[in-house]
Amino acid sequence: MKKLLFALSLLIASTAVLTAQDGKKLMRQASRDLSSFNLDPSGNQDKLASAASNITEALQDPEMAADAGAWNVKGDIFSQIATQTIAFAQLGQDPGGLPKVEDPAYQAFEAYMKGYELAEKRFETRDALKGLFAVQGPLSQMGIQMYEQEKDYEGAFNNFKAVLEAHKVLKENKDNSVLDKEEDYYNQLYITGLAALNSNKLQEAEPLFNELMASNFDKPLIYEAMYRIEEERSGPEAAYKYIEQGREKFPDEVSLLFADINYHLKTNRLDELIGKLEAAIEKEPENVSLYSTLGNVYDNLYQRETEAGNDEKAQEYFDKAKSYYEQALERDPDNFDATYSIGVLYYNKAAAMTTEMQTLADDYSKEGLKRYEELQEKVFAQFDKALPWFKKCEQLNPNDLNTLIALREIHAKKNELEVSEEFKRRIEVVQGGGTNEDSYYK
Repeated sequence: MKKLLFALSLLIASTAVLTAQDGKKLMRQASRDLSSFNLDPSGNQDKLASAASNITEALQDPEMAADAGAWNVKGDIFSQIATQTIAFAQLGQDPGGLPKVEDPAYQAFEAYMKGYELAEKRFETRDALKGLFAVQGPLSQMGIQMYEQEKDYEGAFNNFKAVLEAHKVLKENKDNSVLDKEEDYYNQLYITGLAALNSNKLQEAEPLFNELMASNFDKPLIYEAMYRIEEERSGPEAAYKYIEQGREKFPDEVSLLFADINYHLKTNRLDELIGKLEAAIEKEPENVSLYSTLGNVYDNLYQRETEAGNDEKAQEYFDKAKSYYEQALERDPDNFDATYSIGVLYYNKAAAMTTEMQTLADDYSKEGLKRYEELQEKVFAQFDKALPWFKKCEQLNPNDLNTLIALREIHAKKNELEVSEEFKRRIEVVQGGGTNEDSYYK
């Protein structure tokens, strides 16, 4: 039995040695493959593929996985794959036999970082730092491609963040970095922050934008970003300070003005909003949405005053709302939102009168019946004014559910039951996931 156990232990030991030897052999072969590729990149793409395969397999060996040199070799191989991939993309050419690996620049960065952490000898540290410097460019370029072309904001963030992390390590070792110029460093912070924001990594974005604010970096979007981050955490009121700071620093920046407008819309601060929208119209007099938005503000104020029983003020706001919707249509006659909004103005006015009519429904006195008939006539008059606007909306979009519902109700109240039933059918088509092929009013 002792002899058998001894034999088994020898077998296990020899297997371990064999595995380690295989790992070293694969790592050396990967290095040779890379050298062959570097001598003739156009004719040795298969060598780069072989290098990637060999180094990946070599690092499965625990001894190689603890070896800084092996990780640096992987960094060199994947950095070259990234460089070649970018070059072919910029030339608009087929990459041919280049190995298909996911995010090679980031894999190279991770390999060099591992090599740096495991380094015990000076040359291993030097090789890792040299690799980190070399891969900063490919990381940035691949990040830009992910951000702008692929809309892969999370991937872009990872690559951009790696450029900053490499910079930090290089500076700790008093080495050169592609971000040595202050302008380049802050630009990298900025695009990394944008990628974090677009991938909803708000916690990761916050310190980046904070550093940019502290450095007085000249980009208005920083303040919009900080508003969004703080709004998510504490609500719009707590976050509004960033809009105020941004507008103080960039008083002519339209994007911050719009952010200010959206805040006031969201928090229902309608009276304060009017001046801001008027200022926006002065800056962008052909922006149709501004006229529609200001019309909506006056529409909401009209409804507020109507509910409070302030008829004179309500009519003033009604007229202003209609005026701004009409100004929007002067600039864009087929603007759906403005067209629909005028229809809704008249429809809501009729609906408010209908509510008043209901209070008279049980009054059978002569005066009560007279008042009821007068109100009914006024209601029909308002529906008649709303109808052409909804008809045009239906012509512009025969599948807008709100328009179809309004048309069904108006025709029903006008006792045009056949038309009302047709719109009921059209509503059911849309609600069932279908589409109406053409307009009823074509």
